[in-house]
Amino acid sequence: MTTNKRGFLQGLWDFFCSLKLSISLLILLAVTSIIGTVIPQMPNVPPEYLRSLSSNKVFLYKNLGFFDMYHSWWFILLLYLLTVNLVACSIKRLPRVWKIVSEPSLVMDSGLEKSLSLTHEFKTPGDVTAIRDKMTAFRKAEFASPVVTEVAGEYHLFAQKTPYCRLGVYVVHFSIIVIFIGAILGSKLGYKAFANIVEGTSISTVYNPRGEKPIDLGFAVKCEKFSVTFYDTGAPKEFKSILTILENGQPVPGYVNIPIVVNSPLTYHGITFYQSSYGPAGEGAVFHFTVRDKKAGTKSDLTVRQGETAQLPGGGNLRVLEAVPEVKMYMPQLSGAAARIEITPAGGAPQQVTLFQNYPQFDEQRGGDQVITYGGADEKFYTGLQVAKDPGVWVVWLGCTLMVLGICLAFFFSHKRIWLRVTPGRVVAGGSASKNPAGFQILFDDLVGKLKKQQ
Repeated sequence: MTTNKRGFLQGLWDFFCSLKLSISLLILLAVTSIIGTVIPQMPNVPPEYLRSLSSNKVFLYKNLGFFDMYHSWWFILLLYLLTVNLVACSIKRLPRVWKIVSEPSLVMDSGLEKSLSLTHEFKTPGDVTAIRDKMTAFRKAEFASPVVTEVAGEYHLFAQKTPYCRLGVYVVHFSIIVIFIGAILGSKLGYKAFANIVEGTSISTVYNPRGEKPIDLGFAVKCEKFSVTFYDTGAPKEFKSILTILENGQPVPGYVNIPIVVNSPLTYHGITFYQSSYGPAGEGAVFHFTVRDKKAGTKSDLTVRQGETAQLPGGGNLRVLEAVPEVKMYMPQLSGAAARIEITPAGGAPQQVTLFQNYPQFDEQRGGDQVITYGGADEKFYTGLQVAKDPGVWVVWLGCTLMVLGICLAFFFSHKRIWLRVTPGRVVAGGSASKNPAGFQILFDDLVGKLKKQQ
């Protein structure tokens, strides 16, 4: 029974130490990341995308967590398995590597000499002690300060460079684990929420699409002003919010009238506000029109509030159905603000008309006794903010820094070792490198050539 238990545990240990498991997990994570890129993720799943799928597909995707893949149990399980795999591989291989780094072989005996890829023997006259001192001084000047060991009348000189580069791969392993820890901290203790703030108003709570309860910020955010500019095509060019942070109803010094645009957020107390969207507030909009009487030639200014009906001069009324600040995105051949209105002449039937601010003569084509031109609107907008709190972000940055350090150690440095065995009238040199053997051979041959010239 004990033997079977040991066999099971050893098999489980070998499974988690397997390189095949590492490769399989990395491939699975790559494939699932592609799924998460192709399928829209919460909370940005467009309704039209859901409507394009069959009910069976929507049911399947929801149950598999495809709409929130990076928080699904199976994706997190893959990350846990990869973490355990990295830890197991490091525990299995690190002791041997650490022994090479911390306890190098100082004596080049016959067995070590045969195992080395580079060896060279040459004769040298003189006393063994004098040769040792000369070799020691040369190695210190040309390569690294050697450790001298005497064994049975022979002197062994060992020197090495950048031994700790062998630990680079384990630094990378550790950095991945640190990044995972940071990501888990951000996922469990942080949130990504959204808030819409109408110009001139403030909010102190935000809403997480994954949770039902509002999240209290602990302070208030006020939108002082919102503005948007457009390209010639009518597409939004830049939308900007002017925000102020309030504590106990009072502005916080240094956080008053702070402009934020896309990719230029505002951060306060570890909570970051990103410019995400905008739209008409749907409240308090005031529309301006000019009504010209064709017969009398008189003009009258008319102001219409959203949701209300205004009386036209001479009878009839006018009501605004909808308005846009830039019509080019809907009608590429036109530009500027536009409004769709409903005109009801006195004793007549209602008719719908579209007016364009940049084309005041447009309504003349309608006919009738009056020509109406659109002068624009005083309309409040709301700013849509993405609100993110991620306490693990600095842990992730630490992991990324460690990863860069580990990659540099692993790929740009080599553990170089050179031994010299000094005996009466003879010197044997041997060397090895953990990487770039061709480059190390050039270095080794150059050092041996200089050693010969020293005699």
